[in-house]
Amino acid sequence: MTVPPEFSAGPRARRAVSGLVERLVPRDSLARRLVRRLLPAFFILVAIDLLATWFMTGVIRPQPWLLRDLFWTMMLTQGLLVALFVWVLISGIRSELASINRLADDIRQRSIEDLQPLDLAGLPAEIAPLVLHFNDLLVRLDDSVQAQRRFIGHAAHQLRTPLAGLKVESELMLGQELPEDIRQRAVRIKCVTDHMIRMGQQLLVLARAEHAVRPRDSFMRLDLCEWMRQAGAEWLSRAHEQSIDLQLAAPEAAVWVDGDPVLLGELLGNLIDNALRYGLGARRIVLRVMANPPSIAVEDDGAGIRNEDLDRVFEAFYRAADAGQGGSGLGLAIVREIARAHGAWWKVASRPAFPGTRVSLVFPGPRLGACLTRAE
Repeated sequence: MTVPPEFSAGPRARRAVSGLVERLVPRDSLARRLVRRLLPAFFILVAIDLLATWFMTGVIRPQPWLLRDLFWTMMLTQGLLVALFVWVLISGIRSELASINRLADDIRQRSIEDLQPLDLAGLPAEIAPLVLHFNDLLVRLDDSVQAQRRFIGHAAHQLRTPLAGLKVESELMLGQELPEDIRQRAVRIKCVTDHMIRMGQQLLVLARAEHAVRPRDSFMRLDLCEWMRQAGAEWLSRAHEQSIDLQLAAPEAAVWVDGDPVLLGELLGNLIDNALRYGLGARRIVLRVMANPPSIAVEDDGAGIRNEDLDRVFEAFYRAADAGQGGSGLGLAIVREIARAHGAWWKVASRPAFPGTRVSLVFPGPRLGACLTRAE
């Protein structure tokens, strides 16, 4: 049976119109949502306008003076209708952009460690491709970060073993009777090995601190006074070897903060090591804890830091001209990154403002309502 052309053209025309509409306003697009929201209001406004026009022209026979009043009345109502339409338009746009605002809030509130894909539910079709590409970028970035962390861990393991073996061999050599020139070479080998081991440890800590800009998952509730007493006691023997008096000044009451005890231990160790190495002429190092605001400071009465170096001592691999031999310029850079990871502020003061060198850090204090464990 042959279908007449006039009957077969109808479905094709409808499909063509449907395809045109789909191209102009795609499904789930912001344009279609706005049209769907605005069409009822538009039809109501047109119906009201037509009804008022029909009533004025077909039902009543007004006098000339009444026509003038009706004209201004219709102008006023037309203005009100336009204002109503604009309000519907603005409210529709704001309502449809709410999903985009939720997406922006989700991105803003995320931590640097959270690289999970963004949720596409409820987003307009115009925004979905952008979010898809952004999710793909997050996946590739997460793969890159994980690969870098694996490399750091593998490199640390591969370097630690031969360096430890080299240190043991040099110590065994020094324990035997050796000619003076060979002994001097063995001492230099041991010093360089110790320096490389220390630098490797510092680089690993620096990498961990840089990755953990907001390491909230590993935070614990710490008493700065007790923590400073325990961590500082590990440096008593080395300070005694250099004839330096290591003191603690802390209040009797607890000073609570939220932090990572491992990272904070590295922070304090680098500050004390820095004071022991570069506090020329120092006879005393004071570990100070203050309660309001919660803060710590490491002070020495040494020669201090030159004014031109104060602004750069926290830069990685920066070494002052009078720093002498040894060291790698990473100690205060690690302090800066760990302080940044804890949301703390850091400051260094030296002569003439302070008689020696003082590095202080101010913590934001414990977060109210945080579900954290308390360090015993």
